[in-house]
Amino acid sequence: MSRTETARRGTIQTAAMAVAAVFTLVGIAGFIPGLTTNYEALELAGHESQAMLLGLFAVSVFHNVVHLAFGVAGFLMARTAGGAYWYLVGGGAVYLVLWLYGLVIDHDSEANFVPFNTADNWLHLFLGVGMIGLGLALGRGRVARRH
Repeated sequence: MSRTETARRGTIQTAAMAVAAVFTLVGIAGFIPGLTTNYEALELAGHESQAMLLGLFAVSVFHNVVHLAFGVAGFLMARTAGGAYWYLVGGGAVYLVLWLYGLVIDHDSEANFVPFNTADNWLHLFLGVGMIGLGLALGRGRVARRH
């Protein structure tokens, strides 16, 4: 394995760990009054939750736990270059699906079980594109070498 391949492997793992750290911190922040406005209105799940992370993003207990779980999954998957690649690319794809879901549902309906709002939708688009872009850019050649 060349030095460039070793450096790239470390870089993609570092990127996946950084993304995982952000998700973990966001999950924790959703449980901190002050960082989460209307904290007293935090619900288990659903659009009834009026709690807002940073006063902008709709959150619920379920939403926060999903962020925490996504962060933990990222740390576990970042132990290998292949896992880091699939965390970024696969996780990015999940966030693009969430973005689409958030676009098509009525935010005041039972379908909004997470909950999502417009700010969440834009963030999901950014995360999806960014994670996939990171995975593809840093994992470039990784898939081609396997075939």
